Amino acid sequence: MIRTRSCQFVSMAHVVLMILSLATTLHAQQDGLTLKVANRGELISAVSNAQPGTKILIAPGEYRGGLTFSNLRGTKAKPIVLEAGDANQPPVIIGGASGIHLSSPAHVELRGLILQESTGNGLNIDDGGDPDNPARNIILQKIQVRDVGPKGNCDGIKLSGVDDFVLDNCTVERWGDGGSAIDMVGCHNGEIKNCEFRFRGDIVGNGVQTKGGSADITIHHCRFDNAGGRAVNIGGSTGRDYFRPRAANYEARNITVEDCIFIGSMSPIAYVGVDGATVRHNTIYRPTRWVVRVLQESQGPEFLPCRNGVISNNIIAFRSSEVRSIINAGGGTAPETFRFAGNYWYCIDNPQRSDQLGLPTVESNGSYGLDPMFRDPESGDFAIIDKSPVRNAGVRRNTDRE
Repeated sequence: MIRTRSCQFVSMAHVVLMILSLATTLHAQQDGLTLKVANRGELISAVSNAQPGTKILIAPGEYRGGLTFSNLRGTKAKPIVLEAGDANQPPVIIGGASGIHLSSPAHVELRGLILQESTGNGLNIDDGGDPDNPARNIILQKIQVRDVGPKGNCDGIKLSGVDDFVLDNCTVERWGDGGSAIDMVGCHNGEIKNCEFRFRGDIVGNGVQTKGGSADITIHHCRFDNAGGRAVNIGGSTGRDYFRPRAANYEARNITVEDCIFIGSMSPIAYVGVDGATVRHNTIYRPTRWVVRVLQESQGPEFLPCRNGVISNNIIAFRSSEVRSIINAGGGTAPETFRFAGNYWYCIDNPQRSDQLGLPTVESNGSYGLDPMFRDPESGDFAIIDKSPVRNAGVRRNTDRE
């Protein structure tokens, strides 16, 4: 009898533990579940079954690319997170047409991943072809993309119809020679910050491109090291069916590029079919053909002429032996609507020519011909020393931004 009672007691205790365990599991599922994955199959299963609040920690190692997921949807309070399990040993997604392709996601965060050697785009995020329902609330942090393509219109990161997004501390290097490090088509309300872009400055591709009706995007505290022929292409050329919104009469609007460093490139800044964009407080060093281009590539009576650019408080150090002209304004544009103010111009090989700029409008409060005194430009250090004559121009600290 004692033995029976003991067995009954143990059995009841076991039942109680099972109930407590089940309650804990249900609570974890309600508040968000953390899953650890260590191979491609586990990763696909975890992402395919992710619910709001799911965090997926990806173990170090190599994972075959071509990973496609649709309708991955978290919430504002409970995003879905894909993250490196070990920040010091990021997982590497290799190959595939795209390393990772997210279609119609919302409230999704990717952190600490490496994507390389994709044949199309390294990371592709889109609205699933429904311009009325954008992908939204996307965070990309410490993402590295490299060796994409290498030929043709292949992008490091492709965003199509993505709203309310942040890219922070990402690196893209060596994308397709006709593509972009980051290519945005019809994207809105975004921020790209603390990122680095490295490639070649003699290609037709771009560093960061905002086109197809893109608007309200800020690019700041980034470094562009020979990041394509146009390091930042504000606007571009987009087929009418791909515009978001469809009725947009501009390629880009209300784009801000500030506190960035540009090294090389045929043209660090290009305004292409833009209706208002600001480039301010940047350091631009040795462009190889032009400092700024003003172009109109989308043709038709519905499009506004490229207009209303602001270029202010930048340090621009150039060589007359390398630059064909400071400004290259093409046909069908409105360069007379551009405003120049407070820029610090320095012709490295002939300081006396620093004011021979050929700007389309008169600059206010410009400075010409004084060495900005970079700390060590040949080694890539563009901080200015204490005795520099520069005031209120060039890159500010994050805390100094307006």
